[in-house]
Amino acid sequence: MSVDADTVRRIAHLARIAVKEEEVEHLKGELNAMLAFVEQLSEVDVTGVEPMTSVMPMALKKRADAVTDGGIAADIVKNAPQSDDNFFLVPKVVE
Repeated sequence: MSVDADTVRRIAHLARIAVKEEEVEHLKGELNAMLAFVEQLSEVDVTGVEPMTSVMPMALKKRADAVTDGGIAADIVKNAPQSDDNFFLVPKVVE
């Protein structure tokens, strides 16, 4: 895959980066070098290799999925200007 000058300008526009016209050729070379490196990575044989998220084996800490607080809906809406059946009432803003 190869990047042309128009693609560099489009990428710069999408990334909201101001690129001067004299920088386009340099950036084109940089992007093509990056894409060539990615193509080299596709040649590596990774059959039988498990995907990993870190170079160090680790397990994420987990907590029990249990409700620790609840049944206090009346206390939550106690200071609301308006409430009904433990729900906040808000003025209608859409006609």
